[in-house]
Amino acid sequence: MPLIRPSTDADIAAITGIYRHHVLHGTGTFEIDPPSEADMQARRADVLSKGLPYLVLEDAGEVAGFAYCNWFKPRPAYRFSAEDSLYLSPQAAGKGWGRMLLTELMSSAERAGVRKLIAVIGDSSNHSSVGVHSACGFAHAGVLNACGWKFERWLDVVLMQCQLGAGDRQPPDHLAC
Repeated sequence: MPLIRPSTDADIAAITGIYRHHVLHGTGTFEIDPPSEADMQARRADVLSKGLPYLVLEDAGEVAGFAYCNWFKPRPAYRFSAEDSLYLSPQAAGKGWGRMLLTELMSSAERAGVRKLIAVIGDSSNHSSVGVHSACGFAHAGVLNACGWKFERWLDVVLMQCQLGAGDRQPPDHLAC
């Protein structure tokens, strides 16, 4: 059974490798050039500096996936809305681990004060990402048609959203976030 835990500095090489695969072979991210380990370390540090979760899924001692969230937009009014990111190694796909990882990310984000989690999914044909978000309670919010160009074709962006905790039913605790 895989273990989901907070990421550490020691996980950066594995995280970078997993993400590199998705940059080079997938449409879930619109990045074209894989970031370096130093880039990924800086991105992780940015997320953690905001008190937001950055998790890994470990199987048999190896990192098989990672997930984190970061503020949806930098302006203060967005401080209770975050965008999630979730990536699995090719070997981890299809085992239900994405759902486990996203479920834990949602719980961790809620504990951090996030009220709305937003999925910005590259490629409307990315059925695995749309499916895992739907299975975890995300609702479709819209599609941005043909707004990305990768692998010599136009790609859509699917927007999905999920309320966490009290969501918009009550004002936020101003001490959170």
